[in-house]
Amino acid sequence: MPVGATAAEEKTCQARGNPHDTLQPRMATIYRWDEIPLEQLNPHLSRKVLHGDQVTIAKLWLKQGAVVPRHSHHNEQVTNVDTGRLKFVFDDGEMLVGPGESLQIPAHAPHLVEALEDTHCTDLFVPVREDWRTGADAYLRR
Repeated sequence: MPVGATAAEEKTCQARGNPHDTLQPRMATIYRWDEIPLEQLNPHLSRKVLHGDQVTIAKLWLKQGAVVPRHSHHNEQVTNVDTGRLKFVFDDGEMLVGPGESLQIPAHAPHLVEALEDTHCTDLFVPVREDWRTGADAYLRR
């Protein structure tokens, strides 16, 4: 541990699993999407997920007709559609998102998602989706 580190910094470092390097920045990490396991959440929805320190990134594949039930979360979400089309239903209306478009959803905004076509998209969440990390995302597994 660096000279002069406080007890609080030492505890923070130990909580992160690195008792020797409290004040030093961590190295960057490379993730290879082809090495991340594909999760089949239900017959219409699959995903690959990586969790950073403060962000969750997921690649999702939705078959036409797939519905993600109405839900909300404390995470800000950005959905980037690569192929296909998604319909997002909010309390105040609907938004259609297609290839090359991104949708930003504020934290705590209830929404439902329907795949109008077979769709591939990438979702980003801040902070980390702890429910996805722990498997407490039963609404996706129906």
